[in-house]
Amino acid sequence: MKEKVLVTGSDGFIGSHLVEKLVIDGYSVKAFVLYNSFNSWGWLDHISKNIAENIEVISGDIRDPYSVKNALKDCNIVLHLAALIAIPYSYNSPYSYVDTNIKGTLNVLQASRELNIEKMVHTSTSEIYGTAQFIPMTEEHPVVGQSPYAASKIAADQLAMSYYYSFKTPVAIIRPFNTFGPRQSARAVIPTIIIQLLSGKRKIKLGSITPTRNFNYINDTVNGFSAFITSDKCIGKIINIGNQFEVSIGEIANLIAEIMNVTIEIETDDDRVRPSNSEVKRLSADNSKAIELLEWQPFYADKNGLIKGLEKTIEWFSKNDNIKAYKSDIYNI
Repeated sequence: MKEKVLVTGSDGFIGSHLVEKLVIDGYSVKAFVLYNSFNSWGWLDHISKNIAENIEVISGDIRDPYSVKNALKDCNIVLHLAALIAIPYSYNSPYSYVDTNIKGTLNVLQASRELNIEKMVHTSTSEIYGTAQFIPMTEEHPVVGQSPYAASKIAADQLAMSYYYSFKTPVAIIRPFNTFGPRQSARAVIPTIIIQLLSGKRKIKLGSITPTRNFNYINDTVNGFSAFITSDKCIGKIINIGNQFEVSIGEIANLIAEIMNVTIEIETDDDRVRPSNSEVKRLSADNSKAIELLEWQPFYADKNGLIKGLEKTIEWFSKNDNIKAYKSDIYNI
């Protein structure tokens, strides 16, 4: 058995996939999920039985320092993913983003320090860069909080690095660019397009379609986390995880329609359009540091890779047992 790893946010999209991979790779895994009265473990309720039998699930709240420290006991490594991530919701409820993303990260950092954790990997986001000021975007790109969400993640990143500088806490920061795949929330653009098409709609409601992104299939992002665990070179570093294939939201919509063999019309939905100064218009990663320090490479790296990832995602959403977990007629901010 390898190291014991705690994954916060295990009940979420990326977290649940990461838990699966860690178990397969032979790690002892503690899965920290948000306590609720339904006894739901989020997407962990949908993983295979043989994986579920090999994880220790702990229900708690990232905002509570006592439950965080209790979860971290006996662990060697913590992968900190728990966060509020929906940008539109951050316009409505910014306080909750400060409470969860900043104070929650502080709780993990302090517990890691007190318990002498071997490595604390904090999850950042490409959204903190704001609209690209140069391409490709290195880790030295300026950070601009164009939404309350982005601002909360900038603060969390800085807090994490402060523990490295001040207390020598072994912190590393993974900064994934836009991840997609099975189990992703319907608030994200790729699932919302797929779900609308599967429900029979051909007039697709979207926000702005001109922004461009690097879309990473979930396997590449999860492999990035795995590389952080095994690398001795990532401590004290911020490292982008992304490919360099840039595509617009409109192009993604048409590509999905082509794969699903339908003709679509895109309709702008004002509820989905960000305030003009808050919209991040372009993101494209420089991944040279990940290649050099982590020996990580994106497998789904170009247009063909994007298509393969989209096909896998569409296949997953097309299964009735999966799509029924979503409320397809409701716009989820």
